[in-house]
Amino acid sequence: MGYLFLAGAIVAEVIATTALKFATGDGVNKIVPYVIVILGYIAAFAMLAQSLAKGVPLGIAYAIWAGVGVVLVVAISWLFFKESLTLVQVAGMVLVIGGVTMLELGGKH
Repeated sequence: MGYLFLAGAIVAEVIATTALKFATGDGVNKIVPYVIVILGYIAAFAMLAQSLAKGVPLGIAYAIWAGVGVVLVVAISWLFFKESLTLVQVAGMVLVIGGVTMLELGGKH
């Protein structure tokens, strides 16, 4: 159950971070993106806390949250905002995923 809360925390954080792009961009109504940012981060931290309370180790939870979040935000930026994605950046994403996987596999279960 702890990892389910962690997945929810990641989704909420990625939504909030993506909303920052809209909150800082051109447009008349920026209040809605800022509300999404604030609520998204509150939800992310609340679910991360629940994940930790359910027994997910802090180091593992943070590594998964940060690593998966980074990779998802980069992918969203590339797909929806047409931001550049070089082979070096893709290699970095692979290394992040590999590092998080190694942390998880190396932990005591």
